[in-house]
Amino acid sequence: MFKPNNWENLIMKIAVLTDSASNISKEFVQKHSNLFSVPLVINIDDASYRDQVEISAQQVYEKLDTHTILTSLPVMSDIEDVLKEIKKKGFTHLVVINISSGLSGTFNSFRIALQKVKDLNVVHYDSKTLGGGLGFLVEYALELIDKGTSFDDFVPLLDQMRFNDSIAFYTINTLKYLKKGGRIGKVEGTIGNILHIKPVITVNEDGVYVTLSKAFGLQRSLISMKNILVEKFGTDKIDLIVHYGDDPVTAEDLGNKLKNVLNVRDMRLQQLTPVLGVHTGPELFAYVARRV
Repeated sequence: MFKPNNWENLIMKIAVLTDSASNISKEFVQKHSNLFSVPLVINIDDASYRDQVEISAQQVYEKLDTHTILTSLPVMSDIEDVLKEIKKKGFTHLVVINISSGLSGTFNSFRIALQKVKDLNVVHYDSKTLGGGLGFLVEYALELIDKGTSFDDFVPLLDQMRFNDSIAFYTINTLKYLKKGGRIGKVEGTIGNILHIKPVITVNEDGVYVTLSKAFGLQRSLISMKNILVEKFGTDKIDLIVHYGDDPVTAEDLGNKLKNVLNVRDMRLQQLTPVLGVHTGPELFAYVARRV
């Protein structure tokens, strides 16, 4: 019997599941019937809030220095409920893409929940990144579904995007929030605070924070970030995300300047989701780019 090249996709119905550390907007999720997201949790004093659902970034930043604020894993019942919804809607295959296991226990929470799932073919992918870097991987998975890509090819293609065709890094004015949240990783914090040296921080292939470069002052750090983008992508066409904490005006100016030196197809300004902003603070700017 004749079988078209993508015959297996004709009998598959593939969904994508991620967590709120992907910084994907509710509007984007609503536009894609095969995309699902589970929020991480922010604890402020004795109260808990679902990231992006029950609290905003601005509300978090306003309380950051005056309240005890911690982040925690998604509620297990939230994961279980969305998995039931995915099965109920008739999906046969699922691509789960989570925040780096080196930065959060979220990946492990999803792993435990997925072990209980039957009659669903699952790829569970550790993004080894977060924020827009994770978001781009989620978007790419949706594109692969639309192209009729073989389910067996998803992991190598996601690896290609994550480790070769994309980059994500940020700079911050103070490292105190990373230190407070225990997310400092291999970043050298003490020198930065004493000498006003601002690090450019990325997530390495092991999924933990490392210092990519250093500069004296925030402005020079931002110039260093621009140069890294130019060196990696040259004239290649890219999609670009500029994350910010609480300064959208400066973020827009930075994005427009990047468009002058890079071949940008699409640029987005995105406030960093509050569950990540807890650990970076409001004085953050991040550049995330992917080759298209």
